[in-house]
Amino acid sequence: MRSPNNKPTRIFSLHHHNTPPCTRSHQIGALLLVASTFFLTRLFDHPFTTCPPSSLNHDHASQNVVHFSDDGSLSWPQMGYGTHLSLKIYVYEEDEIDGLKELLQGREGKISADACVKGQWGTQVKIHRLLLQSRFRTRKKEEANLFFVPAYVKCVRMMGGLNDKEINHTYVKVLSQMPYFRRSGGRDHIFVFPSGAGAHLFRSWATYINRSIILTPEGDRTDKKDTSSFNTWKDVIIPGNVEDGMTKRGAAMAQPLPLSKRKYLANYLGRAQGKVGRLKLIELAKQYPHKECVPVILSDQAEFPFQNVIDYTQISIKWPSTRIGLELLEYLESIPDEDVERMIAAGRQVRCLWVYAPELELCSAMQGIMWELQRKVRQFHQSAETFWLHNRTIVNRNMVEFSSWKPPMPLP
Repeated sequence: MRSPNNKPTRIFSLHHHNTPPCTRSHQIGALLLVASTFFLTRLFDHPFTTCPPSSLNHDHASQNVVHFSDDGSLSWPQMGYGTHLSLKIYVYEEDEIDGLKELLQGREGKISADACVKGQWGTQVKIHRLLLQSRFRTRKKEEANLFFVPAYVKCVRMMGGLNDKEINHTYVKVLSQMPYFRRSGGRDHIFVFPSGAGAHLFRSWATYINRSIILTPEGDRTDKKDTSSFNTWKDVIIPGNVEDGMTKRGAAMAQPLPLSKRKYLANYLGRAQGKVGRLKLIELAKQYPHKECVPVILSDQAEFPFQNVIDYTQISIKWPSTRIGLELLEYLESIPDEDVERMIAAGRQVRCLWVYAPELELCSAMQGIMWELQRKVRQFHQSAETFWLHNRTIVNRNMVEFSSWKPPMPLP
């Protein structure tokens, strides 16, 4: 197939979420249009492994980017993060609070964590499981820096375990039983919402958890809502879920072909949903069916995992979604092969940050999330309904000491 300018065609395909390893052959060019943060999970031409020792960014001040030591472990910049991880996170038990089990298993308790761990929603389960086994977990609320509220509501809702009204009612009931949530106004509580719906799965989120820390893979949009629930100043963009077989050491679910043997690499994972940009991409794919891929972001308002410390200009291209068409194809055709190889090599350095692995791994998504959470830790906790006296006693509006606060407690 020839391009409009009679040069070998280099067409790219769209991945709405996770994309496969990306490169281009000597004969056929490639164009990958990525509509969300998950394009990185399959950006590289080798299976995921522990990060090699290297630094991603050689051009900017070294203190502001993530580094990798000789043993493959990652080092977060000290600016705003500290020199080492020293978190203490309390994880609420499912039997500890009335209603929490329903948010995990549905009204009848029949939905299992194993059923919810696959696909995009799996981050809710994986983060919960990893925190339960984490060395940063504390079982003493009084010494905790942060509190994790486990819930698999996206999965539970999709499997018929709870409807929207039930989810909203159950969340409110759960929050009213948490004295520490009341103490801080929710500022030190963590929630995971792993889909395009974001925190809107909890209809009253803006009233009750608008100050809390939300972990989500999609911060640029919220399905069928006018606004996103993501706040870049308090929330954390996390990597999307990748099936374990793609990331475990040893035999991978799919072994990438050598660069010289790649002829076709085109996936669209997601739905068009009537969105103009996606419809244009599908039309381009019909016009140019033979394609391989190079990472290109076509989501104007996208936010990315660990963007505080990773320079995405080194591992990706971002193109205006309003300029989808031959202009984009011609631009990508003009990119020298060595520049594409450079981007892929830079991406390999940080790929381990997209793997939800146990803490024994020197580099993982959870390591990155822990660093970002540490940046959120406050020494002092207060809310509009929290007061204190000369002897540092914390009291509520009725002058009741914090240790005597009993649920259910009034919420805003």
